[in-house]
Amino acid sequence: MTDSASSRARQTRIVHPDLELAPGFESFATPVMRASTVVFPDLAAVRGADWRNDAQWRYGLHATPTSAALMQRLAQIEGGKHALLQPSGLSAISNVYFGLVKAGDDVLIPDNVYSPNRELGNWLAHDFGLSVRYYDPMVGAGIADLIQPNTRLIWIEAPGSVTMEVPDVPAIAAAARARKVVTAIDNTYSAGLAFRPLEHGVDISVQALTKYQSGGSDVLMGATITASDELHHALKLARMRMGIGVSVDDCSLVLRSLPSVKARFEAHDRSALALAHWLKARPEISAVLHPALPDCPGHAEFMRDFSGAGGLFSVIFDERYSASQVDAFVEALELFAIGWSWGGAHSLAMPYDIASMRSASRWPHRGILVRFYVGLEEETDLRDDIERAMGLALR
Repeated sequence: MTDSASSRARQTRIVHPDLELAPGFESFATPVMRASTVVFPDLAAVRGADWRNDAQWRYGLHATPTSAALMQRLAQIEGGKHALLQPSGLSAISNVYFGLVKAGDDVLIPDNVYSPNRELGNWLAHDFGLSVRYYDPMVGAGIADLIQPNTRLIWIEAPGSVTMEVPDVPAIAAAARARKVVTAIDNTYSAGLAFRPLEHGVDISVQALTKYQSGGSDVLMGATITASDELHHALKLARMRMGIGVSVDDCSLVLRSLPSVKARFEAHDRSALALAHWLKARPEISAVLHPALPDCPGHAEFMRDFSGAGGLFSVIFDERYSASQVDAFVEALELFAIGWSWGGAHSLAMPYDIASMRSASRWPHRGILVRFYVGLEEETDLRDDIERAMGLALR
């Protein structure tokens, strides 16, 4: 302690303590470092700060060591160079739009896209002058015929998060790259574990970290991951201008869950596939939409490009059952909660009105769709729960 410090008033010494912490402390946990204000060593550091340089600390909104640690780990998982964090998966999708396209630009979106992405695209088209068109997710290399001179962005979803078609991602990415069009994929389904889109030619991978990476159904967060410096800077600039930030406390929760994400994903995968096979033999079900099953659209692409499926799949009830009967079935379930998100330990079930989501001409089924998310319960108990609920509601 300096002489001047020792003579300061107690209140000043409370604000400016003279601490002596022993060196050498180590832990497996990433330290939680909160900050709004980042303190610079001198004015030269302030004036020399460059927002493009991820190694420089500028302001807590942009990063602290805690959030930077999470970004680096996410980039490593997907084989990327850069990652940015956003406060939700939809915010990550929005970051791509606002970072890369402007009025007059054209965007192609698959017809089976996550509904909030569809709603966002429609809003941007209506109020901000984008051209937004929807394409058949199974178009493959035929996407080249849809690319216009003003097409700037092509969205991919693999598989569709409700209808489960698996597109030919490398073919779409190759056609886009040949015309210098950026591709972005919602890769939440695989958590970057079972599918690494950057290795298949995609430019940007979007993750809803709300799902498997968090694993606790208690954190909202998203990420954009890329290997391109140029795209990273465009996304980072847009994020900075919109004032998008995340809580480092939430980052610490995701960091705590990451070491177990692969083991959890594989456990979900085993149980979901077993349940899907069982449901396929049930007379109440006309179709099981699980990419690992041979009759699911895009199965060949799934087997070629993916190493697993996780816990998400859908079923189509026989058309003799009404929407109200299927609703009663969902409400009769005890182990499957009714909820939108997924990726946690608890199983979920949700009926969907497909007519409100996609073109009827591209949908061959007539029954009601229910999406299941299979959690970490014992699979035989989930099977018994479904059978019991069917007996109550589908008589």
